[in-house]
Amino acid sequence: MILSGWGRYPSLDCPVFQARHEDDVRRLVDGRVSVIARGAGRAYGDAALNADGVLSALPMNRFLAFDPVAGALTCEAGVALDDILDTFVPRGWFPMVVPGLRAATVGGALAADVHGKNHHRDGCFGDHTLWLDLLTADGGVTRCGPDRESRLFRATRGGMGLTGVILRAAIRLRRIETAVIRQETLRLADLDSGLDALEASDDWTYNVAWIDCRASGKGFGRSVLTRGEHARVEELPRALRADPLRRSPPRLGTVPCDLPPILALNAVAARLFNEAYFRASRPGEALIGLDRFFFPLDGLSAWNRLYGRAGLLQHQCVLPRASARAGLRALLNRIAATDCRPLLAVLKRMGPRRGGFLSFPIDGHSLALDFPVSPASFALCDDLDAIVADCGGRLYLAKDARMSAATMRKGYPELEQFAEARAAWDADGRFRSRQSERLGL
Repeated sequence: MILSGWGRYPSLDCPVFQARHEDDVRRLVDGRVSVIARGAGRAYGDAALNADGVLSALPMNRFLAFDPVAGALTCEAGVALDDILDTFVPRGWFPMVVPGLRAATVGGALAADVHGKNHHRDGCFGDHTLWLDLLTADGGVTRCGPDRESRLFRATRGGMGLTGVILRAAIRLRRIETAVIRQETLRLADLDSGLDALEASDDWTYNVAWIDCRASGKGFGRSVLTRGEHARVEELPRALRADPLRRSPPRLGTVPCDLPPILALNAVAARLFNEAYFRASRPGEALIGLDRFFFPLDGLSAWNRLYGRAGLLQHQCVLPRASARAGLRALLNRIAATDCRPLLAVLKRMGPRRGGFLSFPIDGHSLALDFPVSPASFALCDDLDAIVADCGGRLYLAKDARMSAATMRKGYPELEQFAEARAAWDADGRFRSRQSERLGL
């Protein structure tokens, strides 16, 4: 079938095989020249595309065990984060780390070593993984984790499926009293005040900022910072205390078709949206549901169709703390010099690096930008890559659809260690993707 990532660019004709059990995975790996595992397809680019074979892990979606003392969930790799939320939020548990799309699977979250709004406090998904079972190129299954086969574990978390097929894993959950977040919103007038506020928010568990890439003059880099904590029962209105763990995901509807190019988030629409969003984001505290806080885009099903049939590019970079302020100013200035400006721009504070060889975060700030696919967007992203490289930063593999191999090498100094670990378990490179071939991995 024709497959693509969440960005819908690029697309590729791939034979797709469903795996329901470990033996299905083993037969497919033995019978193909190359293969890549795929979860919910929420990586934006070509990380889960392979013209020789794509293994869908979605049928491997069973819960296997739960230890309520340690908060440790054992499950198969195809379990979606939404399945975990449906089952465990009513019981008072929540994943330690969640990305912005709740359809992501446990296997996909590990392969990308996803982060959330709390990286500065809690690190990545892999930091809360006790172990995982990996089917490697020889058909064997190896259990690895922080304290066993740790080199293979570091190559697998963030390794984008290139070390083997993740079959199952044990992950930690956190205790919660309610399905509500106590949120504080700050409206910041410019880039410097926004970064200062982010730096001052490290004692909050969650924080994220929307930044206006279209503002200029005194409002250059203005932003809206949202900080959050899991609400306690006594913080809820009396009407909600009877059922404090009830989820209420927002249902905004669906985007029924691809927007035509003239309407697909054009400059006028982007300007109007940014102005309206900034003015509507009133400073103060509020209590909001988990889903609205963590997954605001999921309320609008198929929202990626807003970018038109050509698809979207997401450029997500992280800049080291020492160069982040100057680097972000340079990125925003470069964007402002073009007519190709993003609707969605998200700024996060990243904490100390603890991840795998190819895990994305470093201590600093991350900026994520969405652009409709176009020649102008590609040219702009190339310019942004150069700024990121000059600042000592890197791009996020889970969002990448067009980075060059040279940019990859500059941004990931542990690439050689990853290659050595991968070669030790898959000397012939059986696990590969269109992304890995493009980047020379």
